[in-house]
Amino acid sequence: MRIAVTFEDGQVYQHFGHSEQFKVYDVEDGKITKTAVINTNGTGHGALAGFLQALGADTLICGGIGGGAKTALSEAKVKLFAGVSGDADKAVEDFLAGRLESVSEATCDHHGEHHGEDHCCGGHGEHHGEDHCCGGHGEHHGGN
Repeated sequence: MRIAVTFEDGQVYQHFGHSEQFKVYDVEDGKITKTAVINTNGTGHGALAGFLQALGADTLICGGIGGGAKTALSEAKVKLFAGVSGDADKAVEDFLAGRLESVSEATCDHHGEHHGEDHCCGGHGEHHGEDHCCGGHGEHHGGN
């Protein structure tokens, strides 16, 4: 099994489509045998599903993710655990122990006053600033 986690500074990165790094965990018999931090080299949004597939990842742990990326991951046969935050290593340990819960609503379209589905994780460039909707910051409802 190969698990990929959206990664930044030891934490689960909260905006799948802008992930610059994944930490990849190779697992055998329920134990981590090898880890590596992989740069995406500018690959973003929907292309990241193919990137993960090429890495041989069969599971993704991430924070927020848009509907288009969810579909692409499903088509790539990558199992998704979204809505996860905190320490990346602990998230993988929790996953392996059966304690990690996926939040199906962990999409980046949770602010209804925007454009609807995938308003920021789906690849639309009209938004300002990083992670304004995927990081869970309620102060960004106005779009600035």
